[in-house]
Amino acid sequence: MPNTRRQFLSLAGSVTVAGTIPMVTLRPLEATPAMLATAIRGVVGEAPIHTGKVKIDIPPLVENGNTVPMTISVASPMTATDYVKSIHVFNEKNPQPNIGNFYLNASSGRAQVSTRIRLADTQKVVAIARLSDDTFWQVTADVVVTLAACTEEMN
Repeated sequence: MPNTRRQFLSLAGSVTVAGTIPMVTLRPLEATPAMLATAIRGVVGEAPIHTGKVKIDIPPLVENGNTVPMTISVASPMTATDYVKSIHVFNEKNPQPNIGNFYLNASSGRAQVSTRIRLADTQKVVAIARLSDDTFWQVTADVVVTLAACTEEMN
């Protein structure tokens, strides 16, 4: 127990400062191929992934990675018995390998999503669609980025 006011204030101040120090978790600044594979397996499990049925419309060369337009469409009649349940988008080098998840149903009209994404560097983008019969279909696209996004420089 502190004997003087000065010792008490010193102890109280150190406890307050210690409580405000944020906990820092270390993770890579960019995803690795292993992180990409783990993220994909987190969505599809052990199910096989087929190639086809999915189309990705993304520029092969972008000047600025901060806003990259992308449209993903899936060849599906979107009927009550044959429709796309979800579309998942992954990347190879961003800090988080899963860009987004889009959930659809037979009432969605068509199996298509459009958005803008950020890309940290030249990399592969993977789109995976889950159909109503629980099959998975994928497409990949390589995108060259001349000015990277998702990075912060320390001065």
